Amino acid sequence: MRIAITGSTGLIGTELVRSLRADGHDVVRLVRRPPAAADEVRWDPRRQEVDVAGLAGCDAVVHLAGAGVGDHRWTAAYKREIRDSRVLGTKALAAALASMDAPPRVFVCGSAIGYYGDTGDRRTDESGAPGTGFLPDVCVAWEDAAGPAREADIRTVFARTGLVVGRSGGAWGKLFPVFRLGLGGRLGDGSQYWSFISLQDHIAALRHLIDNESLTGPVNLTAPEPVTNREATAVMGKFLHRPTLFTVPAPVLRVALGEFADDVLASQRIIPRRLLDSGFSFTHPRIMDAVRAA
Repeated sequence: MRIAITGSTGLIGTELVRSLRADGHDVVRLVRRPPAAADEVRWDPRRQEVDVAGLAGCDAVVHLAGAGVGDHRWTAAYKREIRDSRVLGTKALAAALASMDAPPRVFVCGSAIGYYGDTGDRRTDESGAPGTGFLPDVCVAWEDAAGPAREADIRTVFARTGLVVGRSGGAWGKLFPVFRLGLGGRLGDGSQYWSFISLQDHIAALRHLIDNESLTGPVNLTAPEPVTNREATAVMGKFLHRPTLFTVPAPVLRVALGEFADDVLASQRIIPRRLLDSGFSFTHPRIMDAVRAA
């Protein structure tokens, strides 16, 4: 297949490009600068510009671009960047794809389990309602922005991603160095649920969304059994052979992270019901499997 990808230099995008090319697929990477290679196509989300000609012949488009939620303190300006980078990018791509005479068969649009907000210890699948707060609002607007693609009858799938367990990026990429120093520990009281997925399973799931024509709308990309922060901390300590005696109290987290701390402390027990029902098989279903793989 010929597949276009945004966010191709991020943790997930880099690995997805490698995986697809290893299997002989033709990958086109959307970039915000003038193209410097034959596999690059220019786009500018803020100006709502996409080189549609460069997408000709694409069977699928995977949209992963967006400012990192935990990369900076949540100032008003950075919250706007988090939202705009997702909503404007999705809007630009969806409109561009809808305008094509021969659009791709599927548009896989990134989203996040932040859509559900704090679910406590309630097991929540794709039928769950959106939560309240900044991240749920962003996710709702993010998915709504894909409207033109759906209206053009392009199969549109929202990959609601959990915490990706990878060594070199994302939330877990920031945890590994801390734990290696022996400074790892619970966040708050550790009772909040973390819905994780290994990087390898995430890539396999994205490819499953591309290939499985029965899937449309939201699909949770999380492992089948979420764990508490306390359980994840114990597994990290075990595999890195380090103590996990430290605890970061909630008030300290709020001083360090500001508003984002409330989302770090939130509990999300999210279940990948539609992924499982569609026949997807996890290679790393348990937290110990995912951490070992990373």
